[in-house]
Amino acid sequence: MAQNEQSDGNGSNEANSYAKYMGIAFQMLVIIGICTFAGYKIDEAANHQTKWVTALLALLGVFGSLFLVIRSVKN
Repeated sequence: MAQNEQSDGNGSNEANSYAKYMGIAFQMLVIIGICTFAGYKIDEAANHQTKWVTALLALLGVFGSLFLVIRSVKN
């Protein structure tokens, strides 16, 4: 009986970790996507031949999402 309780608890813990890290990955995807889309729209409105605003905002989105990931993993 005690073994079943331990395996259920362990499986639940693994599922919680999986859900937590999938949430973090989704959050990263959304942040990078929104920043890239905003940069694309700014470049489109300004008629830039070189899409430097898109590249800059995508890079800022990557750094920002990494910052949030590191902060959430620490906690």
